[in-house]
Amino acid sequence: MKRRIIPLLLAFASVLSFFSCNKGETYADQKKRERQYIDNFISRRGITVIEEATFKAQGNRTNGNQYVYMNNTGVYMNITRIGAGTPLQNQENTSLYIRFTEINLGDTTKYMSNMYSPYDPDIMSIKREGTTFTASFTYGGMLASYGASVPAGWLVPLNYINVGGATATEDVSLVKLIVPHSQGHTVSSGNVCPYYYEISFQRSPGL
Repeated sequence: MKRRIIPLLLAFASVLSFFSCNKGETYADQKKRERQYIDNFISRRGITVIEEATFKAQGNRTNGNQYVYMNNTGVYMNITRIGAGTPLQNQENTSLYIRFTEINLGDTTKYMSNMYSPYDPDIMSIKREGTTFTASFTYGGMLASYGASVPAGWLVPLNYINVGGATATEDVSLVKLIVPHSQGHTVSSGNVCPYYYEISFQRSPGL
């Protein structure tokens, strides 16, 4: 498959991202700066933050521009579409097609996306054991930019959405995430920088 990451694929994204946060700061300063990046983004987007208790009372759903704050991870999650089909099943070991947009909240000019490349998704191998997911990238822009390890924040929605898989025309899931550095990829964690994502998950057609 030919890579078509659009509208921008920074060939050296993982290197250039190092300049989006001030390396002269202490870790405590960097965490404060990260908090400010997240708060600014929430304000600009008019996001309403809800607690997990409200999320559960709504049937594990978010309404409109609501994002639930996940206490255990610090991830903010909006479920835009739950998706067709079924969730990943316990002990299921499969591959997911991933379409995503990534924005560095420390420098919002730095982003990449394959969301509009329907025939060239990133691919993730994944296994579910209870509520725990083990995953790695096997193809695509995330693998090329950051390596095989899947950000822990990406796995948070998988307890709440369906992942389809029968055909490419299914109403696939769509989630929006604000992922802090503690749940991010190596560049995010190394630079204490949060990232925003829009992600669709779909079982590989035919599986």
